[in-house]
Amino acid sequence: MLAEDSVLLRDGLTGLLARFGHEVVAAVGDAEALVAAVPQHDPDVVVTDVRMPPGFQDEGLHAAVRLRAERPALPVLVLSQYVQRAYAAELLDSGDGTGVGYLLKDRVGQVEEFVDALAEVADGGTVVDPEVVRQLLRRRRDPLERLSPREREVLALIAEGRSNAAIARELVVSEAAVGKHIGSILTKLDLPPATETHRRVLAVLTYLRA
Repeated sequence: MLAEDSVLLRDGLTGLLARFGHEVVAAVGDAEALVAAVPQHDPDVVVTDVRMPPGFQDEGLHAAVRLRAERPALPVLVLSQYVQRAYAAELLDSGDGTGVGYLLKDRVGQVEEFVDALAEVADGGTVVDPEVVRQLLRRRRDPLERLSPREREVLALIAEGRSNAAIARELVVSEAAVGKHIGSILTKLDLPPATETHRRVLAVLTYLRA
């Protein structure tokens, strides 16, 4: 089963897999359709992208984690353009850690490499791009270590519920400077694109956990 929001890529992968002797029992374009289709078709393996409608954030990966929770033996291969660290670790820990994979699209050098990885996952193996491993290991460190002392100070004030204007007054800087600090904080904490309010909340949660 294939879950990919891009029509061109979805059709291309369907044709590619058929060329190598695989049958795509269903090809869907969003995470909800993926979750609904699995019990209907009972696939041998699921290939899914991470970002899919409606939010284009981590819907596909979240659906994969949900499916593995309901069916721990279901092989799942994530094929994505980036590493979504929040759910990647959870996916790789799901079930007994077998029959799961996470590959980055831009790092798949040959078609045969992808097809071999898919076969390995379907057979119960585990295939993880080295870049995914590197980023997951980095996630285990203190997420605030990348922040400068000033950025930590700004984040602490955000955690107290201060507005940008209030932070500017407290630190005796301009609101524009505060905005730049906040932008740098969000980037360094690897927070997913979302509304500014949502990202501030995630930054505060990261601060409190650390």
